Amino acid sequence: MSREDKIAQTFVELADTLVADFDVIDFLQQLTVRCCDIFAVTDAAVVLAYPGPQMYSPAPCDPSPALSQVLDLALREGPALDAYRTAEPVAPGDLSQAPAAWRDFTVQARAAGYTYACAVPLRLRRETLGSLLLLRATDSPVPLDDLAMAQAFADAATIGLVHARALRHTDTDVVDEQVHVALHSRILIEQAKGYLAACRDISLRDAFDLMRDHARRHHVLLSTVAQSTIDAGGLPAAGGR
Repeated sequence: MSREDKIAQTFVELADTLVADFDVIDFLQQLTVRCCDIFAVTDAAVVLAYPGPQMYSPAPCDPSPALSQVLDLALREGPALDAYRTAEPVAPGDLSQAPAAWRDFTVQARAAGYTYACAVPLRLRRETLGSLLLLRATDSPVPLDDLAMAQAFADAATIGLVHARALRHTDTDVVDEQVHVALHSRILIEQAKGYLAACRDISLRDAFDLMRDHARRHHVLLSTVAQSTIDAGGLPAAGGR
């Protein structure tokens, strides 16, 4: 598949939220997967605000070991927090010359092997839900054209979340509630992923892919599959949910 085809497919995926079984965790996970593939970034993560200025990371559910080392700090300082607070992109920056305000984030990110970091906000008009963090462990930053495309993806994702709110005919608090629940779902998914990987002697990534494929095939939430995996000692039976 060409790069152009991947970009077009990503926009279609980000628009596909007007369904009854919309799963915010799977939705944001797919956004990070597409960014890593299309923009050739080493890692990507979505951070969201709930409530007010408090930040947390609902995606990805299968972070690399390096990304796991920096996510907590990324919620308190660095490009992801700056992009959220300013509602503007934070251009690709060499972490060896990062702002002093990013000190702890920079130390941890460089120790994890990252060399460049940037972020774009998840925004719609005056509303900013969070940001998309992009990290590279290469000798060059994310090109500015790719950063602009990442912003377009983030804008489309925000519109998708707002459309999901509209589908449920509720007030603006529903997206906040969805992403709040997503935080707890992410923890459950992490537990189920580890359990399934150990039981089947497979990688964590393969375990996550099995759960996600099962959820999509049976039109159920990823968190539901995760809970069933833990309760039943494996993926739910083919005919069940």
